[in-house]
Amino acid sequence: MAELNTEHMVEEIQANIQTGDALKARLVLDHLGAVDKKTQNRLLYELSRGEMEFTVPLLNYLLVTYPDLAEGLPIIRDTLISNLIAYPEILLKSLANPDIIDKTVMIELAGELKFEEATPALIDLLLAQTKDIAAIRLIIETLGLIGNPESINTLTDYLYSADRELIMSAIQALGQVGTHTAMHRLAERMGTDNELDLIILGIFADVQDQVSLDKLNDTLRSHHAHMRIYAKDELIRIGVKAVPVLIENLKEGDSDLLVHTLNVLGDIGDESAIVPIRALLNTVPKNANVRFAAYEALALLPLRKGAYTLASGLTDSEDHVCTAAARAIDRNFNEILAAGIKNMIRVQNDEARHIVKIIVNAQVDNLFLSLAKEEYFQEMALVYLPHAHQDTKSHYETLLRQKGMDDFAVKISGGEADRRARVKVCAVDDSRMILNIYKATLHELGFEPVLFEFPAGALEWIAKEKPALVLTDLNMPEISGIELTKGIRKIYSAEVLPVIMVTTQSDVQDHEAAAAAGVNDILIKPFNAESLRTAMGKYIQAG
Repeated sequence: MAELNTEHMVEEIQANIQTGDALKARLVLDHLGAVDKKTQNRLLYELSRGEMEFTVPLLNYLLVTYPDLAEGLPIIRDTLISNLIAYPEILLKSLANPDIIDKTVMIELAGELKFEEATPALIDLLLAQTKDIAAIRLIIETLGLIGNPESINTLTDYLYSADRELIMSAIQALGQVGTHTAMHRLAERMGTDNELDLIILGIFADVQDQVSLDKLNDTLRSHHAHMRIYAKDELIRIGVKAVPVLIENLKEGDSDLLVHTLNVLGDIGDESAIVPIRALLNTVPKNANVRFAAYEALALLPLRKGAYTLASGLTDSEDHVCTAAARAIDRNFNEILAAGIKNMIRVQNDEARHIVKIIVNAQVDNLFLSLAKEEYFQEMALVYLPHAHQDTKSHYETLLRQKGMDDFAVKISGGEADRRARVKVCAVDDSRMILNIYKATLHELGFEPVLFEFPAGALEWIAKEKPALVLTDLNMPEISGIELTKGIRKIYSAEVLPVIMVTTQSDVQDHEAAAAAGVNDILIKPFNAESLRTAMGKYIQAG
């Protein structure tokens, strides 16, 4: 091969620039890798002096045709990008130039600059692409970065692509556009693919416009536990902004929706929810789980005024509801409540004794201490306290001694210790109130409760020490009851370790999913000692 004449190459590129002959200039540049560094820099310098419309395509040609050369000569990419930034009109012309085959740099730069004027050209490029999935995806992502609403219709078309990666790119791009229309289009895409639905819900949680909040709220009605759990977690994270749309749910008649809504309102803790929750309670919902969830939410909210109305919850027909009411009373305790509850139990009838049992098991310190000096209360409390779970007994003994009531504390610890070997039962629920109810009820039934608020901890413990049976909630954050059961079934079969799903959820689809995961039985909340004994009795007996 004849040795290249570098001077002739420089003269040729200069002439090409003068005449605007891009084809001949390319022929010169094709030999750039065969000359010394000094000549390379001289040729690139001469090229950079040309008109931008001439220079930019040639620099791009070098970049995409000789990537290894361009890596060793970063000035090629740097000059190209500098020129495109300095002359945005050239960027637009380059995007539309059919002679530039690979426009990757231009597309990426349009996105980084959020160059809205490039939207029409990018849409045209997108419509022209049919096979290059990587190029299509890059353009979709760039349109998302730019965020121009003009791209919504084009991006929407890709929500229904046959290529999953393009669908996901379009979802993310519409999320970045972020307008009401874009959110509507995403909402319309939901319902056929759980994985994609979760991605869209994540976008709604970030955008937080009215459409997004409404759709997150609607997801509380989902037939899929993991979808409901995700929506609940995100609504809690959003906080006060989500409260108005949640309050509207309290006018609905769907018990499952009401329970989920009350759970979220309680965790958000905004006092604007108090009046509508109390209004719901005033209607005395037929479903005990709704009443329980309402009192549980009020236990997390500052009532300030009107707390006396909580006392009626102590006479509810379901122990769960009474316990939740007791916790709400304790959270909002005042002298009026104290006087009213004393009047309720002073008569020492069956209802009074039941209220005292609830107070003891609920571990409501303010309420307990307000009654502790009354002999009639001590008399009724001591029917239950000496036989309560050791944790409960120890709690009250310590509390009373701190307040100088040693005589009462001694009476609690009196009596013969229970030395029975108890069968261990694991209970998993994200509600501490429910766990407290499990502790009292399982102990009463003769079992040793092992309690977990977080399913991951339960699964770790179960792998090391097998209980006789597992009781699990369905709707729990991070790991649902169905996912927990699947994890248990990797270790123990349904015959070796029975699992009972204890849930407020009445949805048939949830029950079918639970059975498919390996749940042995389903018990609908609220449970009491008798219903829990019956459900567990199919599989185990107390020691």
